[in-house]
Amino acid sequence: MSKMKTLAILTGGGDVPGLNPCIKAVVDRAIEDGTEIIGFRRGWAGPVNVNPEDPAEDWRWVMRLNKAVVRKIDRSGGTFLHTSRTRPSHVKPKDVPAFLKTTFDKPDAATGLVDLTPHVLRVMEHLKVDGLVAIGGDDTLSYAARLHQEGFPVVAIPKTMDNDVYGTDYCIGFSTAVTRSVDLITSLRTPAGSHERIAVIELFGRNSGETSLFAAYLGSVDRAIISEVPFDMEKLAHLLLEDKRANPSNYAIMTISEGATMVGGEIIQTGEADAYGHRKLGGIGQLTGDMIKQITGENIIYQQLGYLMRGGAPDSLDRMVALSYANLATDLIAQGRSGRMVALRDGKYTHIPLSTVISGIKRVDVDEMYDRARYRPQIASMLGKPMFLY
Repeated sequence: MSKMKTLAILTGGGDVPGLNPCIKAVVDRAIEDGTEIIGFRRGWAGPVNVNPEDPAEDWRWVMRLNKAVVRKIDRSGGTFLHTSRTRPSHVKPKDVPAFLKTTFDKPDAATGLVDLTPHVLRVMEHLKVDGLVAIGGDDTLSYAARLHQEGFPVVAIPKTMDNDVYGTDYCIGFSTAVTRSVDLITSLRTPAGSHERIAVIELFGRNSGETSLFAAYLGSVDRAIISEVPFDMEKLAHLLLEDKRANPSNYAIMTISEGATMVGGEIIQTGEADAYGHRKLGGIGQLTGDMIKQITGENIIYQQLGYLMRGGAPDSLDRMVALSYANLATDLIAQGRSGRMVALRDGKYTHIPLSTVISGIKRVDVDEMYDRARYRPQIASMLGKPMFLY
């Protein structure tokens, strides 16, 4: 790697399978190219909490990486560096580290939040970091874009099981999340059939309904509700009743994105907003199941797959993409090209401006992939589409 002595890497946001193989591949390449590499622990919380005046405490937030440290990490899921949803530019006064409270004692008048970006840049200088690989979703990478705007060299790698980072067709973690979902849906056919019920399966997916769509498509589910298309409750209930009666085993099964809404309704959210303005989603499946029972009189099985979708080791596709993204990212760093995000477009690896992440919201192409009238996956035409349909 030309002219770069020390590289840093971090993972932020929700964990997904494939992060550890990606980290390992970046570390291995860096070491082979004679570059030292460190890992920030707990995402952006790492550089936020490093105290340059007390280097003895760096180990809590920084990990020196080498081939021995990462040798086995690709065999498991999640991220061994840990993660958080910290946003250094939007920190609540109560969350500012104690050693910074006197320096950053004036929150922004409009937001009431504190921007710790000057401290983050100071930490990079303190640790002699020449560049950073940030692995995350659109939230984590939006702050990576901020660092790039400040002049610090950053290359980004997209990950999220929702597959919703704008600018790329594929994010690390999506394939495994869909694979887990299909396996669990198949298993849930047993109690649904045994008890002759309608099964409502809620999957992660805030803005994009791709997990619900593809899990339903691959799992031959009767109906699939996605975040992009508000649904009519009466219509859905009667469609599922028809499905149940048409099934020799007398059951029906549907998927629903956690970010889905009924016609005229709102997204179900609870709790306090996080640093990126997101409140906790979940519960639309329970509400939908309750209303289906009221309308049809049929008994319901409601199952929220939640974290089971992102648990365990990555499948072969996520390993492939993780390693390929890692090597492409390190190529960019070796070339001195920062402010870029690696991506897949039309089945080919490429890289795009990091600022693309904050320029839009990725959604399902409803006209190409979904039957609005029947609430089902429907591929308009396979001709010319990439193998993985992403």
